[in-house]
Amino acid sequence: MTTIKTTLGRRAFIQNTSLASGGLVLGFSFLNSCQSLSDGAMEKELPEEWFEINSYLKIGENGLVTILSPNPEGGQNVKTSMPMIVADELDVDWSAVLVEQAPLDTAAFSFQFIGGSQALRRGWSGLRMAGASAKTMLMEAAAELWNVGLDELSTQKGRVYHQNQGKSMGYGELASLAAKRAVPEKVNLKAIADFTIIGNSQKNVETKNIITGKPLFGIDTQRAGMLTAMIVHPPAFGLQLKAITTDRVKSMPGIKDVFIIKVFNDDFEKQFFDTRTFNEVAVIVGDSTWELLQAKKELQIECAPIKSSTETRSRFGVKWEQHTPAGLENTDDHYRQMEARAQQPAQVRRKDGNPEAAFKRAAKVIESTYTAPFLAHNCMEPMNFFADVKGGKAELIGPLQKPEFTEQTLAARLGIPLENIDIKMSRLGGGYGRRSYAHWLVEAALISQKMEAPVKLVYTREDDMTDGIYRPSYQIKYKAGLDAQGNLIAFHVNAGGIPESPLSENRFPAGAVPNYLAEDWTIDTNITVGSFRAPRSNFMASAEQSFLDEVAAAAGKDPIDFRLELLLNAQTNPVGTNNDYDPKRYAGVLELVKVKSNWGTSTDQKHRGVSSYFCHNTYVAQVLELTVEAGVPVVHKVICGIDCGIVVNPDSAKNMAEGGVVDSIGTALYGELSFENGVPNKDNFHNYRMIRMKEAPKEIDVYFVENQIAPTGLGEPTYPPTFAALANALHKATGKRYYKQPFLS
Repeated sequence: MTTIKTTLGRRAFIQNTSLASGGLVLGFSFLNSCQSLSDGAMEKELPEEWFEINSYLKIGENGLVTILSPNPEGGQNVKTSMPMIVADELDVDWSAVLVEQAPLDTAAFSFQFIGGSQALRRGWSGLRMAGASAKTMLMEAAAELWNVGLDELSTQKGRVYHQNQGKSMGYGELASLAAKRAVPEKVNLKAIADFTIIGNSQKNVETKNIITGKPLFGIDTQRAGMLTAMIVHPPAFGLQLKAITTDRVKSMPGIKDVFIIKVFNDDFEKQFFDTRTFNEVAVIVGDSTWELLQAKKELQIECAPIKSSTETRSRFGVKWEQHTPAGLENTDDHYRQMEARAQQPAQVRRKDGNPEAAFKRAAKVIESTYTAPFLAHNCMEPMNFFADVKGGKAELIGPLQKPEFTEQTLAARLGIPLENIDIKMSRLGGGYGRRSYAHWLVEAALISQKMEAPVKLVYTREDDMTDGIYRPSYQIKYKAGLDAQGNLIAFHVNAGGIPESPLSENRFPAGAVPNYLAEDWTIDTNITVGSFRAPRSNFMASAEQSFLDEVAAAAGKDPIDFRLELLLNAQTNPVGTNNDYDPKRYAGVLELVKVKSNWGTSTDQKHRGVSSYFCHNTYVAQVLELTVEAGVPVVHKVICGIDCGIVVNPDSAKNMAEGGVVDSIGTALYGELSFENGVPNKDNFHNYRMIRMKEAPKEIDVYFVENQIAPTGLGEPTYPPTFAALANALHKATGKRYYKQPFLS
């Protein structure tokens, strides 16, 4: 048991207790949270009234508990896992828990967004505190009522007990008295060994709503008098919209208006998530989607080349200059530019020892170059948002990942105070970073403001895929030096991309090699990029772990043993002080998959590849088994070892791990977006190849390292290493190394 103060900083825990309908309402501000209505609780009789505040845990007079979540739900299942944490510390029966989505409220919550696999990691302490504080207040109420010491009481499944007197009361019976008490300054957290809900699988609280087709997503939004809107943007990056011809389109059936909007004003300093490819877009507003689709075909637009420009951007208060060049870009030119740039002096990010001298004395030097294309996100739910802006107020509903930041942008653009903006967060039908850049929310609001009517803006698949935001294109050159005994004595990584570098200079094998050099560079572009599942790591892991296999082969060593040897170096004799990984935990997942896969034994003509990577505070190792049949890889099995700390909801965690593996295989084999004179070469699923169900692994075995470390990320970490596990297995099958993505291009 751990005793903690009920504060996590200035805004982390807000005392706010109120009494209503005999219920306790405990307000708190934790960094991340949970959501909807759990099975079992749905059949229970609800209290007559809930007293609602900004951020809270509330207990009804009948013992039901409701937790509001400030975080969007994007399929990562925080809507189930995070309430489990509160419920466990509260010591309430899970069947008595209801979960609801909170509205955007920056006065009550902080870090009200999803991204970077941070939900459980950032929410862990605050969620535990919330449950423990409510439990303490209930126990204090019972102690006062029975005139006994607090230390004489215990709790179990929503009841407070005094064993010596043989008394007990339900939380609902104590809620009125508990609501009058102050939030305690200190509370006792459960010992991890005493968890009863955490670590035991619970069904997704939204399962019934999902499978019965309930309206959960932004695209489901309907309002009386609502109009529908679509946009038309320039056909190529490097062009800007200048004029439109509207007469014919305005006369078409169901069309209400056609006009141009400017998303951001010229003097607006964009924040990091204010990225927008085409700042001026044409808008068509009408009655139905079908009528708008016909109108889009007829709308004539006039474009002009953009001029080179430089603007100041801000990322969480840190300013940088973003340069956008003019011109119509081509993928072939991009690869030539990256190859040429890699030959020029680069920015040194880390240097250990004397790499230059070590390479000169090396008995063997291995060099390889890896490249990756731009990628589209392709969320299943089209980009959409509902907006109703009138009378100096704005109501918005839809899927987005960074509502806290988007609200600030919206207020500035509309000239409406934050307190007059109400953003309701719907479930995301896919995100992976794409819904972080919610310019379409701003567009929807501007359209509604002009039309003086509620509007739902919907992007077609073609709009989204040809409008950005994309995963950047990357290149990495690796160089490794081995001594006569096959020891890695020098390592050089030269990484860059368009328009960002993927380098994380302090990650493995930094710290494991005595002579190490990491440097990078970038090339400007007018093609808009942004976060993509496991940003930067999705390529770094692929290149790094593929290259380490090649180096292990040159050293005549088993690929797992070679990695473990390096990690032992980092553990016993680390080089440098900025290594951002724990080599013991890193080695732990490799050892786990080595055992679980029976590494080194026969696999009935199947070919195996291994990979391991650390990102988003989590360690993952994988062994992938495949055969090549008629020239096509068939993945039979993936064995996945994960160290993500305490696993809150095992079934949910396993689902996320499996999803990351399947998604990665599809991207590695097929994912690619090219450009010809600024025009993307793919615009829908008929030509942007996605993995098919029959191509998914026949079996995925997921194993978690058991420890008592606070939870870390899981939505993204299983995605990056699969690329290299696949590439390394393909090499075993074909004898060919895979240096360019996609592997089946």
